[in-house]
Amino acid sequence: MTMRSVLAIGAHPDDIELGCGGTLAAHRAAGDKVTMLVVTGGQNGPGLVDGRRAEAEAAARSLDCNLIWGSLVDCAVTPDAATVALIEQAIREAEADVVYVHAADDSHQDHRAVAAATLSATRHSRRILHYRSPSTTRFEPTVYVDISAHLDRKIAALACHRSQVESSAMVDPEVVAASARHFGAQARVRFAEAFVPARFVWDLAPPLVLPMMSEMPVYSAQVAA
Repeated sequence: MTMRSVLAIGAHPDDIELGCGGTLAAHRAAGDKVTMLVVTGGQNGPGLVDGRRAEAEAAARSLDCNLIWGSLVDCAVTPDAATVALIEQAIREAEADVVYVHAADDSHQDHRAVAAATLSATRHSRRILHYRSPSTTRFEPTVYVDISAHLDRKIAALACHRSQVESSAMVDPEVVAASARHFGAQARVRFAEAFVPARFVWDLAPPLVLPMMSEMPVYSAQVAA
């Protein structure tokens, strides 16, 4: 099995865990390398910036993922050349062949900006999938990931964001589980996360199988008398 390298992008701390935390746990269980890029420090959300940074780092450890900080300002993200360059750099660092990011149709301007910048940054990538946020306005998924074995890890990662859990119903574990059950019913599994693909190339080439030593031909040398 070929190891994938995954990059998940979120505008704010806790966005990634809400949108695709269970999928990242599934990737890690499959042996894939996973990196999380948090574009801003969440300066305008509940909680102090230092506290939110510590929460995000704890959540990344919970999911066993690498974490990159983008250092942009909450509620001031634009899909300009600097934001595109930031995401391109993260793609290079992660050597990502799968990218997860916000859905484009969203009522939060940072989410829209990050989605747009990511589409520019991934113009040469083969797998880009949009996840749903609580503020997403239109979402018609066609790709699902079974997270039945990983929902607990998603909820545990979200619990690390204590400042958000205590002040927002959107991070309520019951709401998170209900959403996973809803998408699971659509996907015909118990719990799922759902995605809208911007581009998804399915490589069906058979894996390279090296011959066993016992299957390799044996050559014998004859010495002339």
